[in-house]
Amino acid sequence: MSNRRNQTEESKCSFCGREKSKVSLLIGGQPGVHICEACVEQANVILGEEFKRQENTLQFKEFKHLKPQNIKEHLDQYIIGQDKAKKVLSVAVYNHYKRINQPLNQKDADDIEIQKANVILIGETGTGKTLLAQSIAKLLDVPFAIADATVFTEAGYVGEDVESVLSRLLQNADYNAKAAEKGIVYIDEIDKIARKGDNPSITRDVSGEGVQQGLLKLLEGSIINVPPQGGRKHPEQKFVQIDTKNILFICGGAFEGISRQIANRVKVNTIGYGSKSAEGEIEIDKDNLLQYITSQDLKAFGLIPELIGRLPVVAHLNPLDKPTLRLILTQPKNSLVKQYKKLFLIEEIDLVFDDDVYDFIVEKAIEFKLGARGLRSITEAILLDAMFEVPSMKISGKEFRITLPYAIEKFNGADLNKLKMAG
Repeated sequence: MSNRRNQTEESKCSFCGREKSKVSLLIGGQPGVHICEACVEQANVILGEEFKRQENTLQFKEFKHLKPQNIKEHLDQYIIGQDKAKKVLSVAVYNHYKRINQPLNQKDADDIEIQKANVILIGETGTGKTLLAQSIAKLLDVPFAIADATVFTEAGYVGEDVESVLSRLLQNADYNAKAAEKGIVYIDEIDKIARKGDNPSITRDVSGEGVQQGLLKLLEGSIINVPPQGGRKHPEQKFVQIDTKNILFICGGAFEGISRQIANRVKVNTIGYGSKSAEGEIEIDKDNLLQYITSQDLKAFGLIPELIGRLPVVAHLNPLDKPTLRLILTQPKNSLVKQYKKLFLIEEIDLVFDDDVYDFIVEKAIEFKLGARGLRSITEAILLDAMFEVPSMKISGKEFRITLPYAIEKFNGADLNKLKMAG
């Protein structure tokens, strides 16, 4: 009698209680424990909803505590000046991830869809465009990829397809497509793919307007088939589909010569003493014409209107003057001086710079028009002999001082042509 009761109990679903005869499939587990196909399907739905919720919240759990002011405070630790650019980028990034993280019930509550706002950074070389994007990605701890627009060509030609940047993003996300779809991509030298002229050419512009057209589908949000190991060298590999609608694209470029276009538009001379516009009403800062840049100037420079429309947030970076360069050299959390001091400290040597050495390095950076990037080249030239000789010298626990005469001597002995080419 007891055996029949046990067989009857074993023939029921342990979750819903339905008997085996009333279900299509009954899966057994521990003795006396079963589950039917209907309960499996229901559990699968619950799991799917839970995983989807976690994807929207878990990866960016720390982001809820970051407001635009918090993001800018983080950028202030690594980048000196450029307050306007940092504010613009902080707001753009905050709104972008707030858009991604909005609860699912709010997305369905109304028909208002928040569009993605990609960013374009415009500034002279060495003003911190790449560093801004890198610092943002580091703060948010999201997958990040850097690409150089100069290597892109139109599909079918020698060079890289525009989709190759997504392969790098996927690799940096450890091949987690869901994580890559919420990453940040920085495309440098965006100005180098400007259209060569308004008149159509007989020869195809495969690295200019053709690349701009190829970038459109990435920027606006499309499902792209991405080769995980790169494009053309591994044609046998399986593609991974990535939706770019939640990827934040930050483009940067120096736009050499666009200041003349801006000057023509605001009708101010770039040479001479006049600093007012032709109407004499607006005071124009001739030393920083990029602050007046508009989409009209970008179009005149050679960017197609469709691309400009997909980069609605425009931020300019100010030229670096002597005080700013000096602060960049010494103040940020990862400043050059602190990096070199740490290198010498590993050898148990205290590296000390005389104050006038900083001024000398800054003056040379301005002289060769290298920007902040040139500070490393000049400092490296001054410290090269010391870094070569000191590790072999038994001076642990002592101080190594860099004086102005020493800096001038070592700098003059360096190959200045290489420093000029670095700009």
